[in-house]
Amino acid sequence: MNTIIKEDMEYLSSVVVDYERFSNKTILITGGNGFLPAYMVDFLMYLNNNKLLTSSCKVIVLVRNLTHAEKRFQDYLEHYFFTLIHQDVVQETLISGKINFIIHAASPASPKYYSSDPVGVSLPNIIGTKNILELAREKKVESLLYFSSGEVYGQVDKENIGETDYGYIDPLDLRSCYAESKRMGESLCKSYGHQYGIPCKIVRPFHTYGPGMKLDDGRVFADFVQNIVNNENIILKSKGSAIRAFCYLADAVEGFFKILLDGKSGEAYNIANPDTSISIKNLAELLVKLYPKKELKVEYDFKRNDKYMPS
Repeated sequence: MNTIIKEDMEYLSSVVVDYERFSNKTILITGGNGFLPAYMVDFLMYLNNNKLLTSSCKVIVLVRNLTHAEKRFQDYLEHYFFTLIHQDVVQETLISGKINFIIHAASPASPKYYSSDPVGVSLPNIIGTKNILELAREKKVESLLYFSSGEVYGQVDKENIGETDYGYIDPLDLRSCYAESKRMGESLCKSYGHQYGIPCKIVRPFHTYGPGMKLDDGRVFADFVQNIVNNENIILKSKGSAIRAFCYLADAVEGFFKILLDGKSGEAYNIANPDTSISIKNLAELLVKLYPKKELKVEYDFKRNDKYMPS
């Protein structure tokens, strides 16, 4: 195991989260190939191998891209308590046996898909969420964690955003396919909780970084790292004045599990690090300065690009 990942797993196992509640339970994770849920899978399997030795939890991972999943989770494929299901969450989800916890994280999150596949971005958050809520209703789950996004706040004229600080979203802006469908998913969770008693908790991650993020992820941190790795200047498509708060992956995962186990049903929770707020411009300059021998610089290109979607 990579040293950084090993340190993360050890850290996560030491925090004040009652992981014993996963003993002999079954956990379904949708969108398992994603950057965030995949790390949650890693940690659950770490728990099985190091903490829940005689009371392991069964981990079921639903993925749309089986080839990628088999590579990403190759170390677990022969594990008795690990199961891969190849299916699009937009299709009706039929799983036999008991399911105690659901983590619903199936949705393309990268801005690069907002223009190339806006329908594919929207449907997992709406139809897929409805399917998973029906499954949760059937299985009478103990808790369901829905992955929403900080995008649901829209344009807010304040730096520190609380869970009730909603701003403007233009539904006819193509980029809104993500934020609007995440909002609808939240509404479905609230509705199923009210009407059927489903214990839904909602998490709204902001910008997260860490091991496992793909260089072609399409979000700003990965884009800049890709530039550095490829010895390319960082080219900004704007003035870079937007402020983003970047949260390390292990810290975010701690929050996800805490909310799944102890969050209040029907409530939404931000996951971000207010101590790491930085402008896009300053982030680019910081990364360039970390590698002075590369002699890279930050450049600007304000020419219109209809395919460019800010992250």
